[in-house]
Amino acid sequence: MKKYIAAIVLLVCSSLNAQVQFEAKVSKSTLGLNERLRIDFMMNVDGDNFVKPSFEGFRIVAGPSQQVSQSWVNGRSSFEKVYSYILLPNQKGTLVIKQAAIEFNGQIYKTAPVKINVTEATQQPRDPNDSQVSADENLYLVADVSKTNPYINEPITVVYKLYFANIGISNLGELTKPKYNDFWSQNIEIKQLAAEEGMFKGQNYRYIVLKKVVLYPQKSGKLKIEPLSLAVDVQLPTNQRDMFGRMVLTETTQRVSAGAKTITVKPLPESGKPENFTGAVGSFDFKVTPSKTDLKNGESLDLVVSVTGKGNLKLFSLPKPVVPNALEMYDAVHSEDISTPLSGMSGKMSDSYTIIPQYRGNYPVKPMLFSYFDLDSRTYKTLRSPEIMIHILDGPSPADSSATAGNKNKIAAVEEFKTIKSKTNLVTIDKEDFYGSNLFIGLLVLPFLLVPIIVLFKKKKEAMDGDISGNRIRMNNRLAKKYLSVAKKQINNKELFYIALEKAMHNFLKAKLHIETSEMSKNNIQELLLSRNAKPEAVNDFIALTENCEVARYAPSSSVTIQQDFDKAVYIIAALEKQIA
Repeated sequence: MKKYIAAIVLLVCSSLNAQVQFEAKVSKSTLGLNERLRIDFMMNVDGDNFVKPSFEGFRIVAGPSQQVSQSWVNGRSSFEKVYSYILLPNQKGTLVIKQAAIEFNGQIYKTAPVKINVTEATQQPRDPNDSQVSADENLYLVADVSKTNPYINEPITVVYKLYFANIGISNLGELTKPKYNDFWSQNIEIKQLAAEEGMFKGQNYRYIVLKKVVLYPQKSGKLKIEPLSLAVDVQLPTNQRDMFGRMVLTETTQRVSAGAKTITVKPLPESGKPENFTGAVGSFDFKVTPSKTDLKNGESLDLVVSVTGKGNLKLFSLPKPVVPNALEMYDAVHSEDISTPLSGMSGKMSDSYTIIPQYRGNYPVKPMLFSYFDLDSRTYKTLRSPEIMIHILDGPSPADSSATAGNKNKIAAVEEFKTIKSKTNLVTIDKEDFYGSNLFIGLLVLPFLLVPIIVLFKKKKEAMDGDISGNRIRMNNRLAKKYLSVAKKQINNKELFYIALEKAMHNFLKAKLHIETSEMSKNNIQELLLSRNAKPEAVNDFIALTENCEVARYAPSSSVTIQQDFDKAVYIIAALEKQIA
């Protein structure tokens, strides 16, 4: 009997002393830029809350896939759980796959970081029985530039096309985005990618238009457009057939780049440039339109300065009207009705000024000039609006009739030397004495009226100070709100955020369940919340979030995940606040 007891004790001790193993294994530690990497996160226990690393420098091609196996050999059990990913490197150099994490029996376990050396793309060996179809010879990414030698603010277009022939393509992943430094840019929306037929390098290809951009160069000289680069999953045909006679395809990932483009931008000519030129380039029509020219006293008019046509409409300012001093003009209301197709901006831009007359008479609005550089004739053109006469039919007249011609100084002089006061308003200096007045009596009685209020306030405060339980609840409520606000301020600092969030959740429980920190076990919290009529799903969410705070503090997480956890905490606290009796 003693032998059996000893065996059982040894078996239990060995199971308790069994170490948790959690490690990351890779298919290779050195690979080419065009090769794939398999990484397996293996554990010998059934861990929960697996958190993958960020895989910086890699693109996830497939995964995660999960495998679980358990076996008994000679009375001993073995368990293995594996999370697998297929990765493709985005860059050369020494890349580090950071730690993954799991939770088991309330503890966090992490893998060791793995270093991967990424070299130049390698030449893939070919099977002699395979066909000679190559992705390099049948897949091209091209950036078509409409013009490489434009003027400043002359529109050019860049259309990115992916040409392919004799192969299948899928999963277009953007590795690097094109950059348009020193350009004003506008993307043209492509609602759906569709393959079309076209000629490329003298042969028939299929192509997909991936991106369309309109660019307006903002300075002269050589400007560089950084390239667009893609990772494309390619299906290549072979000479092999399956059991049904169908061609066997091999799949690989191909990197393609449109290459950098250099645009040589010409400055606008200095010869003949008007003084009022503000940078308009294109073909325009200029108008100055009043809403009316005959006004009565108290009425107003709208003066609309507008430019219509085709050109860099969003990249220059409209001229401002000059009106006589007798017309009060307010700041402009700017409006635009501009579309940007592939050919460039076109439409209308306007400034509307509200003008209110001050005196009766006739007032001119001087002609306005608008200059632009015409791309067709490559010369500057100036448009002139006609003089507009505003007729004010009634109202006060300026003292000097010459002011009707807009003489600012004389109108100002008339206003400057007006009579200061034409009537006298005398006030008696014999005032009522403060002593014995109503105010004096009120201030005298006020302290006696405040005595009962002070006594009641003091008794109320003493009662509150004596309510230890109530004070603790109020303090915990304040702490919960305080830490929630602290968590919101630390939303960009992951560790401090989850510390504050966990404290807020604990203080909420202390306030609502009247418990201390020593009583905050998972089972006790669950029983107390359910006994207070809280819904099971709200209780489970609360417990899961508090347990996740410790895990998330050390695990990789994005700003989106942190914001979701904060929103979830606010929602759960609000829900329990309503449900707890």
